[in-house]
Amino acid sequence: MTLRRSLIAATILAMQFDLSAALAQTAPSQTATPQKPATSGHRHVAKAGKKAGAPKAHAATASAATPGVVPAAAVSTAAVAPVVPVAPVYHAPPPDAGEAVIVTGTHAYNRHARDSTAPITVISAATLQRTGAVNLADALTRMDPSITEQTMGADAGALTSSIRMRGLNPNEVLVLVDGKRRHTTANIYADQGPQQGSTPVDLNMLPANAIDHIEILRDGAAAMYGSDAIAGVVNIITKKTAHGLNLTGQTGANAYNGDGWQYQTGIDGGFSFLGDGYVHISGQVEHADHMVPKGASDLRTDPNNADYGGVNFPSNSNMIMSTPEETRENLLINFGKTVTEGIDFYGQITYAHRHSEAYENYRTPTKAPQIYPAGFSPLETIDENDFAATLGLKGDNFLGFDWDVSTTYGQDDDTIGNKNTANPNMLSTDPTVCGTNPANAATYSTDGCGWSPTTVLAERYSLAQWTNNADFRRRLKIANVVPVTVAFGAEHRLEQYQIWPGNPPSYQIGGTQGYAGLMPENAGKWGRDIWAGYLDGDFHLLPHWDLDFAGRFEHYTDFGNTENGKVSTRYDFTKRIAIRGTVSNGFRAPTLPEEHFSALNVSPTGATGLLSTTSAAGQSVGALPLKPERSFSAEAGLVLEPVDGWHVSADVYQINIRDRIFGSSTFSDSDALNAIAMTGASLPAGITNSDVFVNYFANVGSTKTQGLDIMSDYLLRLNQYGNVDLSLGVNLNRTKVTRTNTLANGLPALNAQTASYLTNGAPKNKIVLQAHWTIGQWDVNVRQTRYGATTILQTYEDQAPAALQYSNTQWLSFKNTAAWMTDLEVGYRLNHIWHFAVGANNIFNVRPRRLPLIANYLGANQFDQNSSGIPFTGGYYYGRINASF
Repeated sequence: MTLRRSLIAATILAMQFDLSAALAQTAPSQTATPQKPATSGHRHVAKAGKKAGAPKAHAATASAATPGVVPAAAVSTAAVAPVVPVAPVYHAPPPDAGEAVIVTGTHAYNRHARDSTAPITVISAATLQRTGAVNLADALTRMDPSITEQTMGADAGALTSSIRMRGLNPNEVLVLVDGKRRHTTANIYADQGPQQGSTPVDLNMLPANAIDHIEILRDGAAAMYGSDAIAGVVNIITKKTAHGLNLTGQTGANAYNGDGWQYQTGIDGGFSFLGDGYVHISGQVEHADHMVPKGASDLRTDPNNADYGGVNFPSNSNMIMSTPEETRENLLINFGKTVTEGIDFYGQITYAHRHSEAYENYRTPTKAPQIYPAGFSPLETIDENDFAATLGLKGDNFLGFDWDVSTTYGQDDDTIGNKNTANPNMLSTDPTVCGTNPANAATYSTDGCGWSPTTVLAERYSLAQWTNNADFRRRLKIANVVPVTVAFGAEHRLEQYQIWPGNPPSYQIGGTQGYAGLMPENAGKWGRDIWAGYLDGDFHLLPHWDLDFAGRFEHYTDFGNTENGKVSTRYDFTKRIAIRGTVSNGFRAPTLPEEHFSALNVSPTGATGLLSTTSAAGQSVGALPLKPERSFSAEAGLVLEPVDGWHVSADVYQINIRDRIFGSSTFSDSDALNAIAMTGASLPAGITNSDVFVNYFANVGSTKTQGLDIMSDYLLRLNQYGNVDLSLGVNLNRTKVTRTNTLANGLPALNAQTASYLTNGAPKNKIVLQAHWTIGQWDVNVRQTRYGATTILQTYEDQAPAALQYSNTQWLSFKNTAAWMTDLEVGYRLNHIWHFAVGANNIFNVRPRRLPLIANYLGANQFDQNSSGIPFTGGYYYGRINASF
């Protein structure tokens, strides 16, 4: 364990003692005064009201981590009475999520999720915990039907977690933390597939036990928040209570498979200082082993295989189709205090470290016999440090306006490595393969020949984002009749991106096996400024009619201006029937990695390159400066309450996106050869056009996404038999390519396979049925999830007929059929402190279809890694312990 990880783990474990001592010193003894309704994710939830002369205290609130229990509350006593802390007591179930006051997708005051003009789902921390998932991305995927995850990433893409919403790219989902834009990962998904080009927010770099609840807005919101909010917005609201101490621990494994062990431990708690000041600290440590599904058999071991003839190594050695091994340490600290009457100071600090390793294809004993006489499996690694800090001031009376001024800095640093590897050409002593003469760049090895390192640095990335906001809001009345909420604000954001090359052995003369590093020609530093302003008006023209107008202007120093608008409305005919609708346009700016990332690999016999769109080399083969994606969204919904307590909403939507950013078609011609030469890379003598392949990111075309969201919930009260909370979530979704752009060289930007990545990578439908039964001290949660079919065109691999192998014009259409997955958790509350649970996700071990041999490279890539349907990990069984003090 590294020194950094040891210190973080020690800090998290030590928190228990520090917080316990702080709680003992700050036992509540003052009278809690009425609190002002929260108007933002940063409002301290237990903040006392500002009545003159009233003492301030922290009102007790339920711990989001453990349902059914509240910490000791502040109690009223006589002035001379001794302080007697009240023991934790049971309380009634919390209000349903639809009654939660939301801060996402609206600037209105005290707007409830069920009364919103756009579809919003509120998911509590307790609900997320009952999913049994040890990380946030998996938990959201299990609860929201519009959210999916890709089965497995490729190369460095396997080392970063991401979510998709409504079948769109992870870059088209905006993530906020307490209403503030969250910075993204620096690790770009460079390989072909549905997520190509994405640098999403990695939700798993936040401690799950820091979350109070999550608000998911399924609607375009660029007019409110700016770039990326095309598919929707995920707003993570964190805990800010000044009391309580919560502990959690969970462990489990993929029992059918016998591997994939996971564990997570977490602690969070709060304390007050200087009267009404608060600090809430959350820490989590999580580890997951590799999960390698059984059934893979490397064809190279088969003596009857005509292509390979049989090589002597175990047939299950190839573990490419697997989940990465990962260890994470996450920390989040919230703090705040009243500065003066009507002005609050607040802040947040997050830090996360991740070390992760993913298998690459097994290399046979003939590849590097000097080092690995039995063969080897390269491991691609990432060491990631992610941190952010927010400081802000907010008040409730600046010329009658509520106001919030804040600054947020976030940065993600990634070190990509390759271990258990070798550079086979470096091992050679043949001067035509490896040499030490710098004049012969195609065979030059900086570190000499006849040996090879087994661990190398492949590259480093850094992506930083500094955001400054000023927001204002006020309630008015037009002609003293029409209530209106007016909000406006401004934003400045600075973004910076930097790439460092790998060690020379990682990229010279073909590079290391498994993953070749970036060359000095790929390195660089880039940045841009974004300036924005917005105006929003929410009008109640009639008592039951809400009408909202929003507009936003943004200027990017690298591509220009965008103007976005949104009109939303809702009309409640009765308390049981309402309609709502939204029309908006939006955009997604090309990310700095999409504009500037490049990767080259030159071997003694060929070269490949992903070229930067801003480089002379890329532009020589038709690359153009990337334009922002532009969207137009329309949504209409019906909100019903057929009987008391039964809530139903149905929303249809259409999202048109033009100039989608994606990887272009691949070229192999003299222009490609010249383009790689223009980068400064040295090419081997005698190389031909057919030995060189290049592509780049481009605005490839336009798509149309249509769908339907249905959400329903009902609390069934069974008297002495307890309560059953029933819920249903349905997402029907389809995407079509409506236009394919033509590249500057006259070729189409998409082929049939890359088009299928855009249209068919996500299920056409997803259904989540859930029942949560509580009776006495027992609770049982049952969830049924149906993943619809996905159909992606697969490359014909090594066992296909020779005429079809690796074809760029013909592909195999493979359908992952629909499947149901069952999750079950049973919990028992021993007392007001301890809660125990055991559970199983995918209890019947359902898995996706296996690829046919002609599309299964080497026989070891048995599932479609590009599908975001049912995962290949199978059944996962776990146990969990929670304690709240």
